[in-house]
Amino acid sequence: NGEVVERFVGLVHVSDTSASSLKEAIYSLLSEHSLSPSKIRGQGYDGANNMRGEINGLKTLIMKDSPSTYYIHCFAHQLQLTFVAIAKKHLDVEDFFCHVTNVLNVIEGSFKRRDSLRLLQAEKLEQLLESGEVHTGQGLNQERGLQRPGDTRWGSHFKILDNFIVLFSSIVRVLEVIKHGGSTSNDRNQAKYLLSEIKTFKFIFMLHLMLKVLSLSNELSKTLPKRDQDIVNAVEFLNITKKRLQDMRESE
Repeated sequence: NGEVVERFVGLVHVSDTSASSLKEAIYSLLSEHSLSPSKIRGQGYDGANNMRGEINGLKTLIMKDSPSTYYIHCFAHQLQLTFVAIAKKHLDVEDFFCHVTNVLNVIEGSFKRRDSLRLLQAEKLEQLLESGEVHTGQGLNQERGLQRPGDTRWGSHFKILDNFIVLFSSIVRVLEVIKHGGSTSNDRNQAKYLLSEIKTFKFIFMLHLMLKVLSLSNELSKTLPKRDQDIVNAVEFLNITKKRLQDMRESE
């Protein structure tokens, strides 16, 4: 009927993520299904240099073989990165994200610390349930976690900041444990420094401000990749998001 039909062809494990190795893996998979690379009409990846590089990136290597394989960036991913990149032009915001990244690295870089965070949050939730401050129910009180910075390429910065707020008291307690009982002086000093930074009014203000900013773009980020999304609705949603951000800027 002249309509595009999607089919999942396969999943391939690669030990080498260089552009040339990824190209070989893709071509090999296509060959297994008797598909010619010359028939490729589009390619879309994240923004990593080995994927989108203009000289030796995967998209460039494939386009050299087949010029009609147009590259399209993942727009939802691009939107998230654009918001954060623009915000980081402000020195205070850049410092804020630097502190968030360091906290994530310290806690998520150790299984023991990650487990401690999970246990502390479970204890807090149990206390809140007993006091009646939160209620049980399907889909409620799901376990929260912190993504490490390397995982944010495919995740949402909004989700990271949202979880950071929910887990804040538990994060503080884990850092206090490291501050007093870290295995090295470097660990103890780093925890002490991070504690002093994330408890400041400036950090807390930035945490809530950036969460609000990213919350306005979060729905748009989730809407853009939908299969049934048409360009008219996407543009309308984009204009609504722009207006909300403008209203926030002018009123606050």
